[in-house]
Amino acid sequence: MPDIRPSRRDLLRLTAAGAVAGTVGSAVGSALPAYADGIDYTARKTFDDWDRLFQEGGPGQPDQPNDNTNRDGRSGMLAWSQSYVLLGLVRMYEKYRDTYYLDRLIDNVDQVLAVRDSERGVTDYRGLSLPAWRADHPYTTGYATLADSNGQPLLDLREALSYAEDTTVTVTAGTRPDTFTVQLVNTFVNRTVTLTDLSLDPASPDYAVSRIYAAAPGPLQLTAVDRRPTPRAGDVPRTGPYEMQCKPVIFAVHTGMITYPIASFVRLVAGSPVLRRRYRRKAAEYLMACREAVAVHEWEYEDGGHLIWPKAQPLAYDGCEQPINQSVGLGQTLVELALATGDSGYRRKVAAMGRMLAGQVTVDAADAYLWHYWPAGGRIYEGFTKTGNPETDVSIFTPSGGPARQFEDISHGAIDVEFAVRAFRARLAFTGRDMERIARTFTQNVATTDANGLPAVHTTVAGTTIGAASVAHQAPRWMQVSPWDPKVHAHCLALYNRYQPTPERDGQQAIGFGWLLANVAYLNWGAR
Repeated sequence: MPDIRPSRRDLLRLTAAGAVAGTVGSAVGSALPAYADGIDYTARKTFDDWDRLFQEGGPGQPDQPNDNTNRDGRSGMLAWSQSYVLLGLVRMYEKYRDTYYLDRLIDNVDQVLAVRDSERGVTDYRGLSLPAWRADHPYTTGYATLADSNGQPLLDLREALSYAEDTTVTVTAGTRPDTFTVQLVNTFVNRTVTLTDLSLDPASPDYAVSRIYAAAPGPLQLTAVDRRPTPRAGDVPRTGPYEMQCKPVIFAVHTGMITYPIASFVRLVAGSPVLRRRYRRKAAEYLMACREAVAVHEWEYEDGGHLIWPKAQPLAYDGCEQPINQSVGLGQTLVELALATGDSGYRRKVAAMGRMLAGQVTVDAADAYLWHYWPAGGRIYEGFTKTGNPETDVSIFTPSGGPARQFEDISHGAIDVEFAVRAFRARLAFTGRDMERIARTFTQNVATTDANGLPAVHTTVAGTTIGAASVAHQAPRWMQVSPWDPKVHAHCLALYNRYQPTPERDGQQAIGFGWLLANVAYLNWGAR
């Protein structure tokens, strides 16, 4: 007899159609393992096996060496890999109620807290050693200090473009007396800027500071500052190569991503007499650590519910509002602290962030929510121009910028969703109708099928282009809204059954795969 079993592609089409249209049935569900190459993404064993593999080492582990030679430590891998492991352990405990996951969480959290700046004795760009985690390259502004033949600083060249340390800086003699030429080559973005016949005479039309300011932001987002106590004519920098180095900053979103699952542990313990008996001391320790970490960003908080990057912070958009996801990224932790402590200050901040996010969403024709990456109405969203004086400009490092009005992408949008649902469940912001609309954002705008009828996702909340597999891999991070629409879980599972992500494939183990553990945990968490 001919084999009339559905093909793998047919099953994927059926699963995708059900995920979008709400017709996933038991027949399709029971068929999933047949085309999943033996991987059950809703199985506890899958998470446990991959968690053990993660613990064997590699990027994303809590190691940030004092010598700063490890780029993974410098570039926020604790926030973008280890934090997902911690969150996955929290969700696995919530699913299975096995304290094994809380014990595993403690193992990792203790290591993470041991590499706070205050524990390592390292400082941020201000010289402050604080109870949080700094990062620099590739995020922060790069500096190359041009000096005279005696090593005295003359001029700082500042590059606000990401990956500034991938820029080589070379100074050669100018074609006129007392002038010099600078060539900057960024190999990461393949851009070159050549500034010919610059002068350090403030009265010259070729004065380096004013010429670079007039051309800013330019391909490398350059600005310059005169380092001499008394600027004068005749000074020239020595010729030759210079290094571009980034200064460290503590990012609110990094602090939020790292401390969110730690604060979730505190909340879980506070709400359970059984857990309190076992984990009281650790919960108290972690509560203090979270309080101290979020307090680091108090100066960035504005009453409107969003965070700003203070002016002169070595970031591209100093003086501007942070992206929505970066504000509410810290808000995730504030929700858990509000629940664990009842602290009115945390509750007020969460409520204000909730109002801010609610004010950013609009309702589309499908009764789903749309929102942007940058806060609508803010400086970057609307755009800003130079005033002619860096002192009165919005931003020191990017004198003019924007407008930037792109819709939120689904990966960063997952942070917004996580915050919104947690704030709703804490009864501090949003309504059930809001949750339904966010769920529809996923099912109507994000979830889709490709030209072959296979499950796929769009790259943004507005349903723009279809994303690659790496985009689809992030979809389960929207699982918090699955209680309002089970099609969220169905489509995410269909995506994973289609793309079959594993720690061993595509070099994922080499770059850290904390996100994969969090997503498998969410596929467990959301399964019925």
